[in-house]
Amino acid sequence: MIRALIADDEWAARAKLQLWLVEQGDIEVVAQCADGFDAAEAIGRMKPDVVFLDIQMSGLTGLEVAAQQEQAAAPLLVFVTAFNEHAIRAFELSAVDYLLKPYDKDRLLNTLARVRTRTLDRAARSNAVATARAQTNSSERLLVPENGQLLLIESAVIEWIEADDNYVHLHTAQRNYLLRRTLQDLLSQLGERQFARIHKSTAVNVSAIAALVPLFKGDHEIQLRSGTILRLSRRYKDALFDRMQR
Repeated sequence: MIRALIADDEWAARAKLQLWLVEQGDIEVVAQCADGFDAAEAIGRMKPDVVFLDIQMSGLTGLEVAAQQEQAAAPLLVFVTAFNEHAIRAFELSAVDYLLKPYDKDRLLNTLARVRTRTLDRAARSNAVATARAQTNSSERLLVPENGQLLLIESAVIEWIEADDNYVHLHTAQRNYLLRRTLQDLLSQLGERQFARIHKSTAVNVSAIAALVPLFKGDHEIQLRSGTILRLSRRYKDALFDRMQR
């Protein structure tokens, strides 16, 4: 069985899609969501195989929800839209599946045929997330868990990031957040202009650096404006120095 999640802020659109999906026999609809925040939470909790994401939703758009997914762990994504021509061109160039409203059952069946062949295709999942990130300002805001809910925080308030297996600790001046993402994927979303790696398991917001303090034998410490002190690995020293001199 293919486990599907439907995210659309129109009740009639969700009902129609669910009816057509369950008719297939090999698809189970595990959740319906009416806004982007609920969709992001349900994706993380339900781990569906495929998500039908309406682009125009309240709270978070479908593209914003997709942009926050980890590329290696994302479900298959089918974007649903009524009129976003710019996004459609991007989908076609990236071979990402989409449904253009109003679509009929034949169009859905064509999409499902591709979904069935891509259930194990990691490249298809990664391409959809990368395309969504390119269409949004995904580097500026992050979804983080807070007391059983999801919040959007500005990435600029993150001072440094610490990897912990498949999780990352996001350190701000006021508090910390624990996010289930890999450091590599998170940095690919946030972009190199804002964050720099200073250790294999640590990255820092360049704008939060107050000083670089030399130690013995070429080692350095990084002092942040908040007073936090981090160790700079020799492996990443030259790259950081180049960044600081730009």
